[in-house]
This record gives sequence, structure tokens and C-alpha cells, in this order.
Amino acid sequence: MNETHARHALAAYERHYNGHRPHRARNQLPPAADQQPIAVPELEGRRLLRTRILGGVIHEYRYAA
Repeated sequence: MNETHARHALAAYERHYNGHRPHRARNQLPPAADQQPIAVPELEGRRLLRTRILGGVIHEYRYAA
């Protein structure tokens, strides 16, 4: 591993931390979000998608459109 790899890994973690990870102090909003996401009334039958971050160290989940 080298400095370029470390910078890439830190940038990926920063994007996850600021764009997706919920924070208790912000009422479960990530720092980059301005408002709560729109509630989905019917979750049954919806497909859940997983995105691997940092080679699978972190996972992000969202519903398919």
C-alpha cells in the first residue's frame, strides 16, 4: 500500500461518512443531507440493494427504484 491508496480509501470513507451515514446529533441525517428522505409506504416486494464500500468493510443499503 502507498500514499495514493491511502488517499483513495480515506476519500471513499469521507464520502460515506458525510453522504450516507446517519448521525444521532442530526436526527439520523447524514451531514450532507438537508431533509429526511421521503418515506416509502409499501416496502413489501421491493428489492434491497447493497453497495460495498472500501472492499466490503462498509456496506450501504437502499431500495431499488
